[in-house]
Amino acid sequence: MDTIERAIIAAVDENRSALIAFAKDVGAHGEAGFFEDRTAKKAAEFLAGLGLTVKTGLAKTGLKAVLNEAKPRVAIIAELDGILCPKHPFANPENGISHACGHNLQLCAMLGAAAALSMPEVSAALDGSVEFLAVPAEEYVASRIRKTLKETDDIQFCSGKSELLRRGEFDDADIALTDHVHMIPCDEYLLAGNVACNGFVCKTVRIHGKAAHAATAPFDGINALNAAALAISAIGMLRETFREEDTIRVHTNLIDGGKALNVVPDLAVVELQIRANNIAALDKVCADIDRVFNVCASALGATAEIITEQGYMPVRPMAASEATLKAAETLGIKSVKCQSPEMRNMASTDVGDLTQVLPVINYTHGGVCGSLHSADFAVTDEEMAYIMPAKLFALSAYYLLKDGAQLAKKTMADFEPAMTTQQYVDKVKEQM
Repeated sequence: MDTIERAIIAAVDENRSALIAFAKDVGAHGEAGFFEDRTAKKAAEFLAGLGLTVKTGLAKTGLKAVLNEAKPRVAIIAELDGILCPKHPFANPENGISHACGHNLQLCAMLGAAAALSMPEVSAALDGSVEFLAVPAEEYVASRIRKTLKETDDIQFCSGKSELLRRGEFDDADIALTDHVHMIPCDEYLLAGNVACNGFVCKTVRIHGKAAHAATAPFDGINALNAAALAISAIGMLRETFREEDTIRVHTNLIDGGKALNVVPDLAVVELQIRANNIAALDKVCADIDRVFNVCASALGATAEIITEQGYMPVRPMAASEATLKAAETLGIKSVKCQSPEMRNMASTDVGDLTQVLPVINYTHGGVCGSLHSADFAVTDEEMAYIMPAKLFALSAYYLLKDGAQLAKKTMADFEPAMTTQQYVDKVKEQM
């Protein structure tokens, strides 16, 4: 190891107790997306304690600190929010939110990297800059809450990364570094690279019929519930048209089917979440489902009011970065697996939105057990869950930016964005 590598590792180790204490404290005080005030305050205090200037209030609770001002710039990203999981042993008793998602581990890793990279001798060795960015609301925020946030805080888009893209907070970043605990089954400690993930769109369909007495004059009514049932059945028949390689998933939930048993329902409400691993497939299946509801409603004399809401874009897969693999080698991590084209994650994350416009260097890691978003999710190895990810972040940033930032420049040159930031914003607005 060179002197900078040794300094990075030593700095993280010196902050070990503080980092673990931070992660455990945040883990016991989970907060919902866009309401992570306590978590954001503690993260800002930690960064300020390193001598960094912290910009707060980004999309309500997000924050950013920048080390150096040169280009290229690497953004190390962590997420502030927890997930509603009231049965988790460390769930916040005030709101039922827990960190069964592992976002407190991400924050620990980002702050540990900041502690290492902000050391004068390390900072001076970086031919570029690093921004430490804590973003709100990775977990999907309910529509009713977003409506209020739009009015009170001008939160226009559905997630933290999406809203920060809209506000231009990623405009100075050239590469993003992200991590997470394992999101797909993996026996190795480290899974390097971006595994393809589904994106999704949400819909609420309100089917309008006509009320009538269900016993004496059902023939005078138009049964909205029957139209909804017909449409849900038709979606089942539509599934055979879904291509396996698009990994399409459609979830439906009938949330209103009438108020009184002896009245023909004049309103039925169906919520849907539609997923696919590429935008073209997502657009197509959304159009197909819109057609199904319109035709099925019309067939019974009803009408369908379709409300489409933004979800997350698919994660574009990206091979393991040389920076991550070099960091793992330096740290002596032998249990490493690399992303491969056949790997698929059917779930979704707003990292997918970032991958449309920026090269995202990602890894996932072990040191935990149980299922994500479940009461049995737990840290089993503090070193591997809290400390090793911080060293991986810091070393990866160093390798990207050392020696004239050759590796960062190569990563940027090899990346072909799917769209510009403005095209991204326009595309999201099309969905809304």
